[in-house]
Amino acid sequence: MPNPTTFSAVPAAASPYAAVFIDFENVYYFLKNHYLDPQDPHDYALDLVRALRDTLKRELGLDSLVLYAYADFDRLPTGPQGPLYLMGVDTRNVLGTDHKNAADMQLCIDALEVLYTRPDIGTFVLVAGDRDYIPVLQHLRRQARQVKVVGFRESVSGDLLLMLGQEHFLDARRLLPAERLQALEDHRAARLQLAEDARRLRAQGTVGVPTAAARQAAQDAADTPAPTTQDAASTPAAAPVRPAPKPLSLMDQLLQEPATFLPIRRVMLPDERRCLEFLLEQMQKFGNQQNASEIWASPFLRRLTDVLPELPDWERRQLLTHLRDAGAVRIEKREGEPHPFSVILVNYQHPDVRELNPGEDK
Repeated sequence: MPNPTTFSAVPAAASPYAAVFIDFENVYYFLKNHYLDPQDPHDYALDLVRALRDTLKRELGLDSLVLYAYADFDRLPTGPQGPLYLMGVDTRNVLGTDHKNAADMQLCIDALEVLYTRPDIGTFVLVAGDRDYIPVLQHLRRQARQVKVVGFRESVSGDLLLMLGQEHFLDARRLLPAERLQALEDHRAARLQLAEDARRLRAQGTVGVPTAAARQAAQDAADTPAPTTQDAASTPAAAPVRPAPKPLSLMDQLLQEPATFLPIRRVMLPDERRCLEFLLEQMQKFGNQQNASEIWASPFLRRLTDVLPELPDWERRQLLTHLRDAGAVRIEKREGEPHPFSVILVNYQHPDVRELNPGEDK
């Protein structure tokens, strides 16, 4: 009599089903740190997850029956659980620390549970690259399961790749749309150039004092009352001189400067124009109530669901990204408690904004 604990129902090598385990926190912070704090790194992480699911189906013929994403989602600035749920991904909220990604252990436990309870799953895909995963990957391979790892080359352990083999590794950059990857690379290059410019300014000493520092010095002078004739007469010759303000680095100067809009292009697609029209209506309504020229991004996207219910959540987010790329809006981060948040500002000089604006020009 065959042993009931053996997995003979579906040969693992012939199984068309996969289980995908995503260390979402690891992906998020790699994008944030490697690309030097891009706008909305969680959107890029969601793009990667979406493309991975489609790639497994299109190129390998694998249906992803099990999809888990792990993170301390309370620590992420913008909760991605909703978009993940709509993609069929179950989220595992794990409590993290500043020193260790707590997703590691839960991911390994879930992978072993799937191994022993789902004999129909023949392929295990880990979106992770830590060396800590080597034991569980070795165990999966000993159980005749196909194992694949997805990650960014810089964050994947060399020992893990040596054990697994290059043919079972998929570079996550392949999964990002070309224009999205280029936007990340451009952002990183611009930040590195700013840092290099700041380094050169520091090496030059006082040469090339930033204009922001000059404005600060002028403001300090304006805030100091001008001495009267009597004051001047009574002032000792050796009166201490107020020290000049410390020059700001170029990086600090540019971060303090108001951000500019991207180069203008026309907004042609119907959904983009509808999104822009609704945004202007919301600016008119909530901007006046709050006496502000900006609105919060997350509440706006929730309200946009009622206007464009036929679109999935990620496409509604992408509409806002397209408006930003067209120079119609600007998205800025603000510090807040318990997390930072993003706000939307409108370019009222944009031709499509001037056409659609239901209120007065700003």
